[in-house]
Amino acid sequence: MVRPLAVAITVLVALGNSVSAQALRPYAIVGEAIPASLTGAPGDVARGRALVVDRTSTCILCHSGPFPEQRFQGDVAPSLAGTGRRWSEGEIRLRLVDASRLNAATIMPSYYRIDGLSRVGRAWQSKPILTAEQIEDIVAYLVTLRE
Repeated sequence: MVRPLAVAITVLVALGNSVSAQALRPYAIVGEAIPASLTGAPGDVARGRALVVDRTSTCILCHSGPFPEQRFQGDVAPSLAGTGRRWSEGEIRLRLVDASRLNAATIMPSYYRIDGLSRVGRAWQSKPILTAEQIEDIVAYLVTLRE
């Protein structure tokens, strides 16, 4: 039996080789959100959707959602359907940047935070899994999921 976490980690290690190291843009956490865009501009909804349904971003390895073209979707994390109804843009952004701020026991990776992490594969040390632009694109898409 293949364990979902093992699959996600394997994909993250493979993806790590394709994301170049970058200077992280600063962000401020206010309550349970990062209210300001990491890039200073809104993301692109179409690019965000493409990232979510692409297995290399790892979203649908754990989450299901309104993605009829994807036959196999994860079931170890909440469905992404209704994400934009449940959380604000800033709350979604924090969940992507560093879900462990909200739940220390989460298996969801910190897609943008790089400091203070343990159990980080060599390919991921000192670099984010997703760029600030990719985070903003995914946020832009997820806020559209109202049902």
